[in-house]
Amino acid sequence: MSNFNYEVTSDDKLWALLAYVFSPLVPILLLLMEDKKNRPFIKAHNAQALVLGVIAVLTSGFCIGLLVWLYAIYLGFQAYQGKLVTVPVITDFVKGQGWA
Repeated sequence: MSNFNYEVTSDDKLWALLAYVFSPLVPILLLLMEDKKNRPFIKAHNAQALVLGVIAVLTSGFCIGLLVWLYAIYLGFQAYQGKLVTVPVITDFVKGQGWA
């Protein structure tokens, strides 16, 4: 179900979902929450959600902004199922930066 050596809690899954659906606000809040920001499952999803949220906001005047947001909701539901998701280009970028 996941690649982590510990139990992914329902709280982890919920925060990952919220990070995608309400990005970029929730990812920024998660970065400020000491008890959440270093949870591996949340951290893996949070950076991707933040980047997607920024892209959605920057393209919000165009149809692509809506499509990015809908894709983020889909990813959020995948995260809520306890899955790790790979977002083309973004996943490699955030891992390369050491953010996830």
